[in-house]
Amino acid sequence: MNKKVIVAIDLSNLQKAIRLVNKLKKEVFAFKIGHEFFYNFGIEGYKKIYKICPKIFLDLKLHDIPNTVEKGIKAISKLNPIFTTIHISGGDQMQINSRIAKNKKTKVLGVTVLTSLNNKQTSKYYNEKNLNILVKKFAKYAKQNNLNGLVCSPLEIEIVRKEVGKKMILVVPGIRPENTLPNKNDDQKRILTPKKAIQLGADYLVIGRPIIESNNPLETLKKINQSIQ
Repeated sequence: MNKKVIVAIDLSNLQKAIRLVNKLKKEVFAFKIGHEFFYNFGIEGYKKIYKICPKIFLDLKLHDIPNTVEKGIKAISKLNPIFTTIHISGGDQMQINSRIAKNKKTKVLGVTVLTSLNNKQTSKYYNEKNLNILVKKFAKYAKQNNLNGLVCSPLEIEIVRKEVGKKMILVVPGIRPENTLPNKNDDQKRILTPKKAIQLGADYLVIGRPIIESNNPLETLKKINQSIQ
């Protein structure tokens, strides 16, 4: 089976994370480690997960001056994640420095617009009322700067694919299985089901809470995998 799911294990409980990784490792493409996990358990915690499954998406969304981000990417590359992230809005030179600094194994993905934002927020903070136009522009810049791939909401998959073509990796968060839609308390505003996201052109899906908070994470993951084959 061609696995497409990246399970987000952003937890504050290391033993729970380790149990989940051991339980789910045969059914995932990779595991995503983000701020909550990394800032709680650091490199030692990362290595414990890596030892169980070496396919890690280290999602730290770097955003700083080019030199600082370059040094950060060099440090991250020593951990050998398959993916790591930067914000495209950090500018051209920051993107270029990130690409130059990485090792051969690690691919740098550019974050377009966070899935928690909507048109009102992008108008306020990016001075762009049309979220789709903003995402399209960011995707264009990432392609120009030769980033390996992009992170975007599932609702912009078609727009991004049309802009960058099929070669760039597209990793998509904001994925919710049908039995979890809709959820008014969800902080992910731009969401879609796994099957639809794959149909539209996503390469990999990032799914966290619907799996790790379910009564049977393995069974939930298996059902998602079956739905997208």
